[in-house]
Amino acid sequence: MKSATEYLWFNTRHEHEYVNITDEVEKVVAGSGIKEGFVLVSAMHITAGVYVNDAESGLIEDIEEWLEKLAPYRPDYRHHRTGEMNGDAHLKSLLIHHEVIVPITDGRLDLGPW
Repeated sequence: MKSATEYLWFNTRHEHEYVNITDEVEKVVAGSGIKEGFVLVSAMHITAGVYVNDAESGLIEDIEEWLEKLAPYRPDYRHHRTGEMNGDAHLKSLLIHHEVIVPITDGRLDLGPW
């Protein structure tokens, strides 16, 4: 069984930011030479997340609003006693998964028919 590991780095400018990494993951898969199998995409930061869905701007806005309703910023989170003021980001990361597994078929990400 063939395997490969590669780490990708992304810099963001805003507190909440969505980065479509599909093309970068496709390049890693292509470069790996793996034709059939799975790719594990994992966010290596505790308050980051990874998900598979449409990259449509309206949906991204809906996701942002949904997350804000479920885990709004509040100054009274106990986590803030540590000196960090990102308690809401930790809660939101529980809702947006830390990692996803995507099938590889014929050397490409198999994301379905869309």
